[in-house]
Amino acid sequence: MTVKKHDSVNEAHTVVSNVVSHKLRSLPSVSRLLASPEIRQLGENVPQTVLVQVIRHVLQRWREALQAQPERPAPNDADIVQEVIEEAQHRMRPSLCKAINATGVILHTGLGRARLADEAVEALLTVARGHCTLEIDRASGHRGSRQDHVRSLLCELTGAEDAYVVNNCAGAVFLAVTALAMGREVVLSRGELVEIGGGFRMPDIVQASGAVLVEVGTTNRTRLSDYVQAVSERTGLILRCRPSNFAIIGFTETVPLEDLVALGDSRGIPVMDDQGSGALLSLVKGKSTVLDSVKAGASVITASGDKLLGGPQAGLILGKRRYIEPIARHPLARALRVDKLTLAALEATLRLYRDREQALQAIPTLRYFCRSMPEITRLAKRLYRGLQRVLPRERFRLELRRDYSEIGGGSLPEERLDTLCVALRGADGGLSAEIIAKRLRLAPTPIFTRVQDDWVLFDPRTLEAEEIKTIADAVRVLL
Repeated sequence: MTVKKHDSVNEAHTVVSNVVSHKLRSLPSVSRLLASPEIRQLGENVPQTVLVQVIRHVLQRWREALQAQPERPAPNDADIVQEVIEEAQHRMRPSLCKAINATGVILHTGLGRARLADEAVEALLTVARGHCTLEIDRASGHRGSRQDHVRSLLCELTGAEDAYVVNNCAGAVFLAVTALAMGREVVLSRGELVEIGGGFRMPDIVQASGAVLVEVGTTNRTRLSDYVQAVSERTGLILRCRPSNFAIIGFTETVPLEDLVALGDSRGIPVMDDQGSGALLSLVKGKSTVLDSVKAGASVITASGDKLLGGPQAGLILGKRRYIEPIARHPLARALRVDKLTLAALEATLRLYRDREQALQAIPTLRYFCRSMPEITRLAKRLYRGLQRVLPRERFRLELRRDYSEIGGGSLPEERLDTLCVALRGADGGLSAEIIAKRLRLAPTPIFTRVQDDWVLFDPRTLEAEEIKTIADAVRVLL
């Protein structure tokens, strides 16, 4: 009886194996698929090597699926051809592409933070299209310094004695702490032990620089006396880090930068201010700028180029020459050096700051921040009408809704800006807000919105006028 049961199991297994083997043999060959009219036509725009890779990938996917699910029917050639076409087209599309930011987050890290001014884009393209004077002195023909393109501008605009630029602000902090405090102690308030994007923490940066972190004060209150007690002959740096991606409110106390500078000067210890946001203009009352840090006498100031400054990603290091020079000479500076495209965009952006009104209009980050409610209302109503013309009323609901925009990018976390959004949702039983948002993200020009209470919100604060028509056309993917 046991033998018969075992035999029946083996027979069933053999039948399934035979069925699967038959299905696997029915799959078309690579050459047969390459010869199909649809894929031959696709080959006019897709390299042969890519087509072969895609076909093999699709066939292998089907082999694995049929073996895992023997009851699944084998595909016909037309199904496989369609999969190959879709996969090949997906591979040929650039991954990094233009997107529309309708989130209302001015400095959206996922969407590249600061949108560059037209002048910066043109400067970048000019340098990218040919050779450029990156590291050469035009008068002598000898080797020059790439820092010359922005050093004098940064000093002119901020009042700093000297300046140096690296690839990003985290790199700037790492380089400065390494050059000034390796093997020595760095004094930092516990309320400033921040974590920035990607899980990078200030204590880890200090440790990686070869310095020893000395924490002072508490999370919410740090006094000058805490610093006085902590500094010694082992102290190499007093560090202040602006908590730019969170806010502590209530029972708090911090030490003014001027007081830290006075302490540092009396003990011969440099004071570094990680200003972070890179603001050159005062946009919010009570919020300090890079110029304020220079005026306060900080030995070194670090800041981002792609936050409130509104330029490309870069790490700015400014301050007193006797501290900037050893930073610039440190071997790590070579590993963190900035490239020609960044320098071109940064120089063009900085030039705009020579005229405050021009900067406020030409630099998108500043323009979005300062956008008036009448202008936002005009853009919102225009977008509302555009969507209304495309989307049938029986399937979609539209309304104008007051809300708030955010600065984003780890800048001014407590600031919220009044705005007027266009709110979209499916009618009862229709598309959910998540599905609508996903379809918009997958449009030929991706559109990013925010979802709130099962509504999709389009915030015009971060839109350009010409993008409104693109959005109105793109919502056809919802039909």
